[in-house]
Amino acid sequence: MDYKILVAERIKEHVDLELEVISKLIEIPPRPEMGDFAFPCFQLSKVMRKAPNIIATELASQINKESFERIECLGPYLNFFVDKVAFSKNIIEKVLLDGDLYGSSKDGEGKNVVVEYSSPNIAKPFHVGHLFTTAIGHSLYKMLSFEGYNTTRINHLGDWGTQFGKLISAYKRWVDEEALEKEPITELLRIYVKFHDEAEKNPELEDEGRAYFKKLEQGDEEAVALWKRFRNLSLKEFNKIYDLLGVDFDSWAGESFYNDKMDDMVKELETKGILTESNGAKVVMLDEYNMPPCIVVKSDGASIYATRDLTAAMYRKKEYDFHKCIYVVGKDQILHFNQVFKTLELAGHEWAKDCVHIPFGIVKFADKKLSTRKGDVVLLEDLLSEAVAKTLETIKEKNPNLENKEDVAKKIGIGAILFTYLKNSRERDIVFDWKEMLSFEGETGPYVQYAYARANSILLNAKDITGEADFSKLTSKEEFELAKTLEGLNKSVLYAIEKLEPSILTRYVIDVAKAFNKFYNAHHVLNIEDEGLKIARLKLIEATCQVIKNSLNLIGLDVVEKM
Repeated sequence: MDYKILVAERIKEHVDLELEVISKLIEIPPRPEMGDFAFPCFQLSKVMRKAPNIIATELASQINKESFERIECLGPYLNFFVDKVAFSKNIIEKVLLDGDLYGSSKDGEGKNVVVEYSSPNIAKPFHVGHLFTTAIGHSLYKMLSFEGYNTTRINHLGDWGTQFGKLISAYKRWVDEEALEKEPITELLRIYVKFHDEAEKNPELEDEGRAYFKKLEQGDEEAVALWKRFRNLSLKEFNKIYDLLGVDFDSWAGESFYNDKMDDMVKELETKGILTESNGAKVVMLDEYNMPPCIVVKSDGASIYATRDLTAAMYRKKEYDFHKCIYVVGKDQILHFNQVFKTLELAGHEWAKDCVHIPFGIVKFADKKLSTRKGDVVLLEDLLSEAVAKTLETIKEKNPNLENKEDVAKKIGIGAILFTYLKNSRERDIVFDWKEMLSFEGETGPYVQYAYARANSILLNAKDITGEADFSKLTSKEEFELAKTLEGLNKSVLYAIEKLEPSILTRYVIDVAKAFNKFYNAHHVLNIEDEGLKIARLKLIEATCQVIKNSLNLIGLDVVEKM
């Protein structure tokens, strides 16, 4: 039962407003003692020609109170207090009945959504910045799929562009073949950084790099063979990270995939009359939209990011007929996507409005700024390994007899990092703090995982207890507040999808863990004599475990059964 809908339906029986309008007006009071739902009567005042407080008083006496403890008026507000026992029983039973599907719906049924995320650059390290897009995109994919959308995951690999001409030049000059086979990304990064160092002394190297990329675009045999080698070596390394994170993709079509499709896109823009020549380059002028020109073809005839993104968008619309095409890319690319989407719109593609850029912040380590060109990067694999190692140390110190310590440390350590990326608004920058991130107290991944493990341990100790639950005895404030929190999973997921903001769900599961810990600290479970109450509380705990598990799964974290 959705109590908000029930409140709206009961009000609808007495007022001349659409159900949807009533539902939007319903609020959650700031304090529990003010009720569970509140309806402001201001909007009814003009229609009913009465003061809002008088309308509230009249409605309080008229509305059917079944399923509610009471309905009161507080000034112009109509406050609803749900029947706590019926509410708790209803929610607990629904959670346990739906299990892993609790919180899901068919909200997205029949709608195709494309999510582009991760998209690391070939021949460069998978560093901590890449985890931001990977974590956000993977979580959005899981939530969208959970709610019924037909979701396609695309890893738009950065496997094309002038940098590959530079890398070919660097390879031919400085590569150490033995190092390349042993640690490919490290060696490719070394020669890439060396190229930029040398180019500062000898600018002609930049021209050489551009020339090699032109050869690559033209299908030069040697250039293509080297590019394929760089790509294959890089993917092998990337997949090690994806396996650790439990991330996969439906399409690995990177920028190179669109190389043979770009000419048709350029011809279309020319046919539509929006392509202009400027200093030898082909551009779409966007002055009247307060944007610089969108460069489609460079003066030397080579492609650019916009060329490939425009082509990719057109291809995806034809291939997937998307309801939404979501790009999880850093906020430094806001202008780029505004130019691309506006160009698509000017080309007559109404679906350009369905292309959405999801920006996110940057990752900081104190005052260190990450730069691939300078070789100043924090490798993600190193970060994940360090998180697991630090967690394992803590486990060995606090629970040396725990089984599967390494597996538990992996789930907690990697989960702690993912949680850090998803805890706050995605546009906020992240400053790493190991002590805070790995803490089992506060708003962290380990805190939520520990709440689950604590709850699960009670269930394990009670596995032989049988009997009927007496939900009529779940009357305490902590029990009701926990049940009320469990009820909010579906709303949180749908709101997170609406805002394309995983932190909404992350904050929700923190609230669940907090509500459980308040209940746990206030009430005994196994050492009480009332069997009906004991089993009712066990059912509440079981429902809590299910909701935490479902929530963490949707943001890419595993639960830990014992800790």
